[in-house]
Amino acid sequence: MAEQVLAGRSCAEALNAAWAPQPTPVRFVPQGEMPPGMAYESYIFNSNQCPTREGLHDFFNGLAWLAFPQTKRRLNHLHVAQIAQTGIQPVRGPARDGLTLFDENAAFFHGPDALWNALVTKDWRRLFVDLREQWAQVQLVLFGHALLEKLVHPRKPITAHVYPAQAATHSIADLDAWMAADLSAERLAAKPFAHLPVLGVPGWWPGNADPAFYADASVFRAPRPAPMASTV
Repeated sequence: MAEQVLAGRSCAEALNAAWAPQPTPVRFVPQGEMPPGMAYESYIFNSNQCPTREGLHDFFNGLAWLAFPQTKRRLNHLHVAQIAQTGIQPVRGPARDGLTLFDENAAFFHGPDALWNALVTKDWRRLFVDLREQWAQVQLVLFGHALLEKLVHPRKPITAHVYPAQAATHSIADLDAWMAADLSAERLAAKPFAHLPVLGVPGWWPGNADPAFYADASVFRAPRPAPMASTV
């Protein structure tokens, strides 16, 4: 697909061509086909067409539709349900904020509980140094299209919103089906994410072979102090 775009085809054309052998949950169309004033998610829901601009952001969004059609469809339905309840507001509410974080920046994690607990508590040394060998047991799948776009030019601070996935799957299709069934507006409104500086994943960046890589407190931040209990 990338070669087709570089050769002059539009992102929408290249993505539609990739769908050709299989049923298509959406058709990719140029951004200009969406009527002015219509909400992006509502347009997808009503037309089964995904407005697509030129550039990496929408190209990676299209790849997410190709790899995770059920999850992307579920996110769209949840967005539209929230719009029906609250309308389009200047500031997104908790549910739509969680949906957007997931869509743009999620990664899916399945691995040993000890690693997940260290990730949630931001115990970086335990996560990446003491338990480093356990990363061989981890399945970590990048989903968010904005996350993928950022990683085209890798920087140490790039951080994924990590969502805990089911037991290890045999295919992306299995993971897609499970994720679509698991997602709900209520769950995502609670921001059930752990924060993972992606270049810290063992084997994903040469510099992290040195434990000193993780001493950068501007990236591998300490957990926030727990709120003080009220004495009233």
